[in-house]
This record gives sequence, C-alpha cells and structure tokens, in this order.
Amino acid sequence: MAFDEGLAERVRDLLRQEPNLSERKMFGGLCFMVNGNMCFGIVGRDLMVRVGADEYARALALPHVREMDFTGRSMRGMVYVGESGFTEDGELAKWLERGITFAGSLEPKR
Repeated sequence: MAFDEGLAERVRDLLRQEPNLSERKMFGGLCFMVNGNMCFGIVGRDLMVRVGADEYARALALPHVREMDFTGRSMRGMVYVGESGFTEDGELAKWLERGITFAGSLEPKR
C-alpha cells in the first residue's frame, strides 16, 4: 500500500524544527519516530497516531477517528484519523502533537 506523499510533505513542513524526529517506511506506509519510538505514520491517505492506552478512548470519540486494525484486530493505543480530520494544518498539527507527546513520554530507543 502506498502512502500519501502530499501528506508526508505537510508533516515534514510542520515538524522541521522537531528534534530527534526520524522517519522509516514500515506497515506499508511511512512512520515517524521521536527518539526511536513511533509516534505517527501515514498509511494510504490516513494518519496513524500513537496516542497510548490512557488517551485511546478519548481519541476514538473524536470525529473522523477509528480503531487501528492493521493486523485485523484492534491495536489499543493507536488510531487512524481519516483525511477529513486534518484538512487544515492546525488540525494536523494537533494530531501530530498527540503522537509526539506520547512517544516523548517513553524511554528513548537506541
């Protein structure tokens, strides 16, 4: 599955100043990591966000959000946000911040 290159560029533009951010192709898409921990990614035209178990139910209650079921079963702590949920850069930035906040709370990977 290809990922939306235009969305990838929007993410890169919004996060140019973010320290310790890296990217890697995985899950058939593109994943972004902070200190080696995945924080969000792009699968097709959807944004995949790692919100963590504590924020999972709250995130699912938001518009345009659904369970991440990449493997055929729900992956608690990760959600998909449909493209209607981040049409404006401000909306996208909020989702990216959620992922960065969670990944930043984890021990860095080496």
